Amino acid sequence: MATCPECDAEIEVDEFDVDKGDQLSCPECGSNLEVVGLTPIELDIAADDDDEDEDEDEDEVEDDELAGNEDEDEDEETDEEDEPWDE
Repeated sequence: MATCPECDAEIEVDEFDVDKGDQLSCPECGSNLEVVGLTPIELDIAADDDDEDEDEDEDEVEDDELAGNEDEDEDEETDEEDEPWDE
């Protein structure tokens, strides 16, 4: 038996059928749960994949913006260096 951390309902989990990291759904409240311990079985609220994807997307945008700013600076320097050679 394990306990849902969201609603405290007792959930019957066969310790031989689950591994650490497996995800379950609470039959009482419907929360997505993750197995975080095996002896005894411990459950925690599972991270939403949507939230993780949004966080990763935001990080990628920030990285792209930073990279874009650096590229612009490099282009400006390159243009300035090219001017004397063009004359």
